[in-house]
Formats: sequence, structure tokens, C-alpha cells
Amino acid sequence: MDLNVLHFFPSFIRTSSNPTIKSSINLSSPSSGGDQSSISTVKFRPNHRRLSPAKSTPKTDVSPVELKATEEVKEIVNPVYVPTPTNRPLRTPHSGYHFDGTTRKFFEGWYFKLSIPEQRQSFCFMYSVENPAFKKSLNSLEQLQYGPRFTGVGAQILGADDKYICQYTTESQNFWGSRHELILGNSFSVQTGKRPPNSEVPPQVFNQSVIEGFQVTPLWHQGFIRDDGRTTYAETVKTARWEYSTRPVYGWGDVGSKQKSTAGWLAAFPVFEPHWQICMAGGLSTGWIEWGEERFEFQNAPSYCEKNWGGGFPRKWFWAQCNVFKGASGEVALTCAGGLRQLPGLNETFENAALIGVHFGGIFYEFVPWNGVVEWEVAKWGHWHVTAYNETHKVELEASTKDPGTTLRAPTTEAGLAPACNDTCFADLTLKIWEKGSDGSKGKLILDVTSNMAAVEVGGGPWFNTWKGRTYTPEILNRALNLPVDVDGILGSFPLLKPPGL
Repeated sequence: MDLNVLHFFPSFIRTSSNPTIKSSINLSSPSSGGDQSSISTVKFRPNHRRLSPAKSTPKTDVSPVELKATEEVKEIVNPVYVPTPTNRPLRTPHSGYHFDGTTRKFFEGWYFKLSIPEQRQSFCFMYSVENPAFKKSLNSLEQLQYGPRFTGVGAQILGADDKYICQYTTESQNFWGSRHELILGNSFSVQTGKRPPNSEVPPQVFNQSVIEGFQVTPLWHQGFIRDDGRTTYAETVKTARWEYSTRPVYGWGDVGSKQKSTAGWLAAFPVFEPHWQICMAGGLSTGWIEWGEERFEFQNAPSYCEKNWGGGFPRKWFWAQCNVFKGASGEVALTCAGGLRQLPGLNETFENAALIGVHFGGIFYEFVPWNGVVEWEVAKWGHWHVTAYNETHKVELEASTKDPGTTLRAPTTEAGLAPACNDTCFADLTLKIWEKGSDGSKGKLILDVTSNMAAVEVGGGPWFNTWKGRTYTPEILNRALNLPVDVDGILGSFPLLKPPGL
């Protein structure tokens, strides 16, 4: 971590009079030593200990234990809001909202995750918008003209102990997203006489106008949602409220270099959908989450962000992601995924697509079909084994879990936002990277780490048995993807030609 952390978290560089609030910020570089699991500090307590001053008990009736609890509550974690700067470092291509205003089938989904190593708990925030050209459910005439469509906005959280919450509306008039930056929000309900925000606003303004909803930027995340009661297959919490700030550490590429499009430069065009972009492979988040009757406070918690967009999800897919490891100095970030996606054309032709991306010591190790080969063996549930190689390195990851997982929703073309995948944040995972020997064999082992907090997923289907696959890219497409095309740079000189999202 560099000294820029002081810019984002100035209120924590102090000595607290409360011994239970820690103020330890690691000012070392990513390779300066210490397990990654020791980065964050956290405080957890039940919500019922948060005493409102308006309802506080007179001093004469307060026991020493209750008085101590009241003193503890006075100093809660207050994250620092910083407006999103223009031309920020580590911004990746495709950070913006890709909706182009047309009536074609379209969805966009965002995923934000933070982990609290000390509690072995994670929180995964998922937002999605479907067919936003239609602000409400289609009427009979519109269905005849455009065909059946699902509309709306969803907010889901997979939180502590793999419990779940979901709030959904079929209307999207209160959803908004920045055309070229990772800034979005939605208001499910607003205060009487107040207008819902349609762009990033300071936290106080948001809280004064929005009753239920969210807003998120690369540096700030806040919201409050209420479970809508539609989930009968998972253990849920009734409400969730959160505010936290984030300092990005890794985008998708080497630190200090131009960041990459996860799926290559062709992702700028509506082919090979759905598209996928990791917007922040690793960051450090500070703030609090009220999860049902519990409150979690954290400083420098490892965090992550990615997104998908296009006409629909893959036929089936697998995924693994982790930012909390033992055995490494500095910060390590892993993302791995593969899917069976439809190729453009009249016939239903599908291809295997997969990648592994690892950030370590400021360097990005990329394993994609156009620079090597990715192979996998993934069970219907419980086991993920993926290997890959490129010209210089080999990588292997293996994850397993006995946790049954939690069923999550995804925007599907068949049923809208519907149960479509199974996830847990309690998987055991090993990750190894080798330099390739001169004969192509495994040479020097440069990374060997483990985790018991990996997030894993399988989705879509059908999953009749273990899926064994291998990437293959036609030579003509392989050559195209390897061309040094900087679509963002080229179109950046012509703003009117720059497509939304890029």
C-alpha cells in the first residue's frame, strides 16, 4: 500500500480513546511483507448495542456495563466520502453504463465484494437492470411489437454466514448510470417531496432523499434495502444498510500501466455477448454494514468489483474469486471464470471461453485464450480445478467446499431476474504460479498461497455431470484479439463516436 491511503482515510490516522476501535493502517508496499489476511481491522457487534441519544437512559439508571457500551457506540467507523475524480488512476475500460437507448434485449449487472478476514465473513452486493428502454412492464401492444421482455432493477446481497437479501422492482425510471464511469444508483422509494437522485450526490444528500436504494462509485458505496419476501429457498435478513469508502489498489493490468479490457478490444462491440469486465481486482474498503440485527465495522477490508452486460447470460458458467490469502507478502487478487457462450449468427453455436487473472506485487498475470490455453474440470458443485498457461507462466488453482451454498438470482432471458446460480464465500482454495522452463515445463514457483475465504459459483445449465473444458480460439480471431488496438484511446479523441460504457 502506498501513502496515497492518507488521502482517502485521514480520519483514521489517530489514536482512539476507545480500545476496541483499532487504527492500524498498513503503509507498506504490496511486497513489503506480512500475510494479506492481516491487512484489515474489524469490529463486530449486535445492532441492539447502538443506543440512540434520543432514547438514552438517564445517567442515574445506567449500569457501568451499559455506560461502557454507550461510550463504545460514540466512536463508530465513519468512512470518508471523496467525489469521483476525472481521469482517475486504475480506471479500466468499460467502467461506464453500456445501455445505448435502443429497444434490443439488454441487461447490465454489477458485482461488489468485500471480505473481513478476522471474522471470515464476506459481503457481495449485486445490482442489475433489465431492458431499461422500457421503464415499466410491457403492455400487451408492446409485447406484440417487441416480444416478451422482463424489466426492472434488482439489488441483492449475499452476506455474513451466506445469508441473503433481495429487493426488486419491475420499474427502472429511478435507475441511473454514468455513461463512461463506474457510477450508478437506484431509488426504490424516496422521501415525500424529494426527487430521486440521477447522478452521484454527497452521502448526506442521498440520505435526506432516498428511503430505500443505493449509490456506488469507485470510491464510495452506500444504501439501504429491505427484503421483498420473495425468497423462500434461502435464509434471509430483513434489512441491510451500509456506507463504506474504497481505495482501489489493482484495476485490470499492471500497476502504473494502462488498464486492460478483460475480454479484449472486441468487447467494445455488441458481439460475443455477454461481455465481462473486472473493474477493480483489488481494493481496500473502510466503513460499516448493518446486516439484519448485526453491525460489522471494518478498516482496509479487501474488496473487488466486476460487471457484465449484453443480451443475456451464458448458457452455463463457473467462477472463483479471492482477495484474502495466506502465504504471500502484500496483496494478491485472483479472478477465474469460464462459460459456454453463444457466438453471433443465425445458428445456435456455442464456444468455451475462460480466463485466469492474478495480481501480485503490482504485476498482472493474465491467462486468456488469445495468449495461451485454459483448461478446467468443475463439478456440479463443490470442486473447481483450473489450469492455464501463456508464453511465460503456468497457473493452477483448486477450490473445494462442503458448504451447500446459496442460490442467487441473475438476469435471464427466459425468466428475468430469477434463481440461476449457486454461491458461497467459504471455499478452500490453493493458487500456484510458475515461470515456464525453456522446455515449457514448470520452472520456478513464484506464488504459492491458500485461502479459506474464496468465493465460488456455478450457474446456468444443465449441469448433468462434471464439466471438463478447454478454450479454443479460431486463428483469425486469435490474431484479431492480439492486435494492439486501443479502442478507448482512438475513440476518446472523438467523444461523439465513443460508445456508451467504454
